Amino acid sequence: MNLHYRTIAVIVMALSFSICSAYAEGPSKADLAKAAQNPIANMISLPLQNNINTGIGPDNETQNILNIQPVYPFSLNDDWNVITRTILPVISQPGALTGDGRKNGLGDLNFTAFFSPAAAAAAFTWGIGPTFVLPTASDDALGSDKWSGGIAAVGLAMPGNWVVGSLVSNIWSIGGSGKNDVNLFTWQYFINYNLPNGWYLTSAPIYG
Repeated sequence: MNLHYRTIAVIVMALSFSICSAYAEGPSKADLAKAAQNPIANMISLPLQNNINTGIGPDNETQNILNIQPVYPFSLNDDWNVITRTILPVISQPGALTGDGRKNGLGDLNFTAFFSPAAAAAAFTWGIGPTFVLPTASDDALGSDKWSGGIAAVGLAMPGNWVVGSLVSNIWSIGGSGKNDVNLFTWQYFINYNLPNGWYLTSAPIYG
């Protein structure tokens, strides 16, 4: 189990670059592209993010994580929105020991509810709320076997062609059968530059 947590530490510090495209029609294409990059946009969406991490396990193999991230917002009242974001990882990774087969399946589900001002200022948007991790992993090697909860906050600005922001969270285990308690701080900043026709470049390293 300790080896598993050391592996996770390598994964969350990986720096990833990607080129993405937002598909839309008409003159609002650029605005929709920016909204797709905003984790607390008041818009229903189903982002899919695939991460490939190298140097994993005792034989320095490759791990693949496909994050399915449905976002569903709703209005709490005239002043506040609640933006719910769920992340369900589909994981394929090498075993913890040499000779072990690959582990394939679901990881732990992460649910976050951001409370965000309904009339957010154009220059800066923010949200804060509870975050929970459910032990949904299909294999012990793919999750913590712990129920966890904590707090998450995000803030971003969208000047010109840029979308720049930061997301922080901390979760603590509150139950479950896993041997190791969870106390995980995660920080991610993202810098996106929008190109014509809805395409954009993004850099979003995660530290934790």
